[in-house]
Amino acid sequence: MRLISTRTQNAETLGVVDGDRWLPAADLIDDGPKTIADLLAAGPGAVSSLREAVAGGRVAADGIPTADLELLAPVPRPGKIVAIGRNYREHVEEEQADAPPAPLMFAKWPSAVVGDRAEIEWDPSLTEQVDWEAELAVVIGSTARNVSVDAALAHVLGYTCLNDVSARDLQFGDGQWTRGKSLDTFCPMGPAIVTSDEIPDPQALAIRCLVDDEVVQESRTERMFFGVAEIISFCSRYFTLEPGDVIATGTPGGVGVFRDPPQFLADGSVVTVEIEAIGRLTNRCRHVAAGASRSAGASAGLATIGGAR
Repeated sequence: MRLISTRTQNAETLGVVDGDRWLPAADLIDDGPKTIADLLAAGPGAVSSLREAVAGGRVAADGIPTADLELLAPVPRPGKIVAIGRNYREHVEEEQADAPPAPLMFAKWPSAVVGDRAEIEWDPSLTEQVDWEAELAVVIGSTARNVSVDAALAHVLGYTCLNDVSARDLQFGDGQWTRGKSLDTFCPMGPAIVTSDEIPDPQALAIRCLVDDEVVQESRTERMFFGVAEIISFCSRYFTLEPGDVIATGTPGGVGVFRDPPQFLADGSVVTVEIEAIGRLTNRCRHVAAGASRSAGASAGLATIGGAR
């Protein structure tokens, strides 16, 4: 099942996509959830009911074409975003760093979140080294505290694409990563959440990133040091993971800062994160002056919401 958050009549709406058609989740089941927050609050029973309604073929038969949708991030405002650093072998090698003995955690602020087709914006007087990081993101569906590795995936609602956009000069200048990772618009997510029943093994997915149609990252999630289940279990030992929290599971090798010469995103660059079975997350970059208003959200178009590759 593919879940989207979209803006309809100036309100957030949870939708279910089947092919190139969609319907509001609230129309599919009695007292159906209007937003992703409603679905998460209703618990696993609501997810199961929604899945059964979709299996009946109603979205494909009666759905609205997706062509003119305005997408938001699938979880427009997560409670928290837990990010994992140095989690792919080739990324550690290009950084000439040591493999982490345990998941290396940092945070991205929820105010950085935008959706597919939204613009990534920054003031060039604040940062001149904006980099890409393609990542598999995990959306938590039920509360997880002190869970075992074997039980961890049962707490996952689904998966989506995430770009851990990073201001390298701020990140490395600070010595810790939160500010450089959390500028407004520096956490694109989308286009959809693919529920966990459709991705039984999150360690078996192709992942890549393209900048202006050039492939700059290409790997597989099996190359993580710590898989999704291990990360969830580890996090849950130290703090409670709640429904709607997002975990960014790390990026493969091929980021711009460690290239020779270094390569960074520029005004007008188009960056795409593509993950097998999930889809393509595409965002254009734009310079903005200090104090200018941020991008209002995603522009129309859902051509990339289907499974990739």
